[in-house]
Amino acid sequence: MRDLVFVGIDVGSGSVRAGVFDANGQRLAFAVRAIQQFHPRALYVEQSSADIWAQTCASVREAIAAAAIDPARIAAIGVDATCSVVAVGVDGRPVSVAENGNPEQDIIMWMDHRAAKQTAAINATNDEALAYVGGEVSIEMELPKVLWLKQNFPERYAATWRFFDLADYLVWRLSDADIASVCTLTCKWNYLAHENRFSESMLTAVGLDDIISKIPPQVLPLGSAAGKLSTRAAAEFGLPAGIVVATGIIDAHAGGLALVSTAPQGSLAIIGGTSNCHMVVSPDPVMVPGVWGPYFGAMLPGYWLNEGGQSAAGALLDWTLRQSDAWPLLESTARTEGRNIYAVLNDWLADLESREAWPTRNLHVLSDHHGNRSPRANPAARGVVVGLTLEQGKDALARLYLATLQALAYGTRHIIESMNAAGHTIERIVMCGGGTKNPYWLRENADATGCEIHLVSEEDAVTLGAALLGAVACGAFSSMPAAAAQMVRPGGSVSARAETKAFHDTKFAIYLQLYQDMERCRSAMSAWQ
Repeated sequence: MRDLVFVGIDVGSGSVRAGVFDANGQRLAFAVRAIQQFHPRALYVEQSSADIWAQTCASVREAIAAAAIDPARIAAIGVDATCSVVAVGVDGRPVSVAENGNPEQDIIMWMDHRAAKQTAAINATNDEALAYVGGEVSIEMELPKVLWLKQNFPERYAATWRFFDLADYLVWRLSDADIASVCTLTCKWNYLAHENRFSESMLTAVGLDDIISKIPPQVLPLGSAAGKLSTRAAAEFGLPAGIVVATGIIDAHAGGLALVSTAPQGSLAIIGGTSNCHMVVSPDPVMVPGVWGPYFGAMLPGYWLNEGGQSAAGALLDWTLRQSDAWPLLESTARTEGRNIYAVLNDWLADLESREAWPTRNLHVLSDHHGNRSPRANPAARGVVVGLTLEQGKDALARLYLATLQALAYGTRHIIESMNAAGHTIERIVMCGGGTKNPYWLRENADATGCEIHLVSEEDAVTLGAALLGAVACGAFSSMPAAAAQMVRPGGSVSARAETKAFHDTKFAIYLQLYQDMERCRSAMSAWQ
């Protein structure tokens, strides 16, 4: 087995990453390629499957070349992707989802919020299937988006042969396998995996009774082989045909798979990026209001999954920094010193904290700028900043940066408390994502939640999770826990500081109150639409 190599492909919101891993989880090579996003107007976010496929091919070729291995050693390919919906015509050509009809814009991204009316219509059915998605379908899920296309562009809907979740689309392009993953279909299409069915009553009620004929006919479990690398895809990748292609998975779930497979009980996986995902599994179903799931077998086979999340995390931090008058100074300093902007900003924050014990005691942020995914399940929620002064410059930005980090951590605490109140017992947090390179991000999450934060040694655990799927699908390992036991190595940990508990308890109560205050404001202005 030591000669086997596995390729993990991770398609995130802004880039494709390809990693080559050996059977011990050692990364042999890695490649990253940027992908396009289209923002035609507010709340609309689209992508191009042609662009994503081209960058996937390029990143895999680059990673294989950098690994300098014999391609014959590659035993399997695993793929994960954001939970975005792809429209494919009967001849395999793209079907536009854009108002302007551009065929290159054939993907509605997960973060797209155009389908508010359709989301409300699905939730108004009060169908029993909604109990398995936290009580309400989310505006980020697929059925509302597909219903939007059917209602606004019925001819395009009719011309669509397949609606694929992006991970399933990539598996199809790799292997010609017309299949869906239990992960994508259950988590984003309201498929009831524990009963192997859709709710026909819910689909009929909203006019989507024909959607089943436009979804792949076969649903495969995680860790299974979807097919083998086709001759056509092999030529584009520069690889031999016949390599096992694993059933796909959502990107956050691939990270969760790597983080919790060896110790699933009591572990909350947080996968950070543009948004944050909070994943916890249990042997029995747990209904958590406002938290997605429970989904059977959607991350770790044999376990039920609950999935919380924050619609904007890294995206909120980036946006916050760019609003400041100190942004040009931060950007130029980072460029001059050849450092990441967050490394420079952390120095500014350290200086501020050396002069003030509690820099955010009078500055509070509610981090619902792009709605609240969990546990409020309110896409119309809005962010709040309370305690503004005329302060400018480095200190002002460092203070607001810290307050925003804390707000995101309080959002995580709110999700944890909701999960535990419903029946989970979360004892530790396991994290991956770019934020884990930031010591202040780790510190504030540990202090705000009171949980010890655990890390893994592989900094790109999501791509490693995709490789794990391939390793199991080709038979190199008997199960996901067996693969993770050998391929995932622990990293460091961060403990909560006891002396900060009372401070964070007070600020968390304010965080919860800010939501109520904002909702009162929205209600008062509801007549002016």
